[in-house]
Amino acid sequence: MKDIEPAIMPDFRILSGGDEVVRLVKPPITKLQLVRYAGASGDFNPLHTDDEAGREAGFQGVVAHGMLMMAFIAEAVTTWVPRQSFRRIKVRFKGVTRPGDVVTVIGRVSEKQVVEGLGLVICSIEAVDQNRDVKAVGTFEITLPP
Repeated sequence: MKDIEPAIMPDFRILSGGDEVVRLVKPPITKLQLVRYAGASGDFNPLHTDDEAGREAGFQGVVAHGMLMMAFIAEAVTTWVPRQSFRRIKVRFKGVTRPGDVVTVIGRVSEKQVVEGLGLVICSIEAVDQNRDVKAVGTFEITLPP
């Protein structure tokens, strides 16, 4: 397993609205990954592990857990900033993710302000697949030294 290098604290002073600050491209989703995630999360809904159950639910087969997309988003943010800077995240799921999809997480600065002596940075975030189909959208907040 590859070690993840710790994030380096970004400089609050040079961040501007619209700056892309997060980009994480994940390898194609696999069925094995979904089975492993089911075991790790305790979410054994057959929709995520059994093609027949996926078809019965109206899909072409299995679909990824929504919380797996959330995990990708959190990974992207904490790769950019140290975990102690990560304050809040809100995400709304917009589409299903299937085996073979390549998910890219993109975050951009929406606004920044100094609050109680800390630099608060609010960013938009989205997870899209290789066709730019949106899987999840939301916002996250981090704090940095001003």
